Amino acid sequence: MTEKHLSIRVPENEMKILEKYAKKTKRTKTDLVREWIRSLENLATGT
Repeated sequence: MTEKHLSIRVPENEMKILEKYAKKTKRTKTDLVREWIRSLENLATGT
C-alpha cells in the first residue's frame, strides 16, 4: 500500500485535546487520526 502525506491545520485548543488524549491512551496522534479515518468507512457504508 502506498502511503500519502496529509497536513492539516487545527486550532490550538483542538491540538491540545488531541495531545491530551494521545498521552492518556499512550498512543500517537497519527495513530488516533488513522483510527478515526478508518471509523468513517462504517459511516460511509451505512454499517
